[in-house]
Amino acid sequence: MKSKNMNAKVQHLNYQQKMALVYSYIEQHLDDDLSLEVLSEVACFSKFHFHRQFSEYSGISLYKYLQLLRLKRASYQLVFNPQQSVLDIALDATFSSPESFSRAFKKAFSQTPSEFRNKPLWEPWLEKYQFNTPRGAVQMDVKIIDFPETLIAVLEHIGPVGQLNYSIEKFIDWRKQSKLSPVASSGTYGLAYTDPKTTNPADFRFDVCGEVKQAVAENAWGVVNKVIPAGRYACIRHIGSHDQLDETVCYLYNQWLIENNQRLADFPCFFQYLNFFPEVSEHALITDIYLGLQ
Repeated sequence: MKSKNMNAKVQHLNYQQKMALVYSYIEQHLDDDLSLEVLSEVACFSKFHFHRQFSEYSGISLYKYLQLLRLKRASYQLVFNPQQSVLDIALDATFSSPESFSRAFKKAFSQTPSEFRNKPLWEPWLEKYQFNTPRGAVQMDVKIIDFPETLIAVLEHIGPVGQLNYSIEKFIDWRKQSKLSPVASSGTYGLAYTDPKTTNPADFRFDVCGEVKQAVAENAWGVVNKVIPAGRYACIRHIGSHDQLDETVCYLYNQWLIENNQRLADFPCFFQYLNFFPEVSEHALITDIYLGLQ
C-alpha cells in the first residue's frame, strides 16, 4: 500500500503521467498481483472505472494486455531457451497448468507452444504487440566517447522487421556452433541502417553482430566480417524494452545533435546489448546506443 505522501504526489500528476506509472508498475511487477485494486491504487484512480480507463487509453483490455506480456516472455523462452520445459514456462507465465497455457497461447498466436518452439511464425506474432504504451520521464544523459575499432561477425538482415527474429535465431545458432563469438565474453551489437517506420518493408536493413577476435571464414550461415570503426561517438544508455529504443534514437537525431551542433560520421547508428530478454525482464534491459560523430 502506498503512503499518504506518495498518494498526494500522484494526485498532482496529469492523466498521461498516471497511466505511465501504471505501465511502469506492470513491467516491474509482472509476476506479482496485478489486480484492478492494485493498479488503480498505483494511479490513484477509482477501481470501479479503472478497467474502462485502461482499455480506452490503450485500446486493449487490462486482462489481455497482462496476458500478452506474459506470453511474450514465454515466446522468447520457448525459442531461445530450448532446454527450458513447457511446464516451467507455463508456470513462469502464471498459468496453473500446461493445458491452460497451451490454450491461451494457441488462441493468441494460432500455434501451440510446441509448434511455436519448433517453427515460430514471428510476423503474425509481432502484429499482436503493435500497441502504444506511454513512458514516464526519461533522463537523456549523452556522453561523447572514443570507441575502439571492433571486428564483428555479421548476419545481414534485409526484409520486413517482422522477420528479424528469424535472422537473430540464425545468428545465435552460428554463435553457438562456431564458438567464435561467445556471448559471455564478446560484445553483441546491432547496426541499424534504416528506420522500419519510414522504410519500405522489403528494404529494411539491420545487421545482427557479435564481436570476434579474428576474421570469420566463409560459412553455411552466411555470416560475414565487418568492422565498427574507431572514432568519436555519442553514446546514450537506454533502460527498458527494445520496443521503445526508437524514442531514444529520435532524441539523439532530432534534439541532441542540433542542440550540440554536432555532425554525423558516415556510419550507421548501432546498439550494444548488455543483457538479454528473457534472461532479464524487459524493464531491466540495458542497451547502449551509439552515433558516430565527425
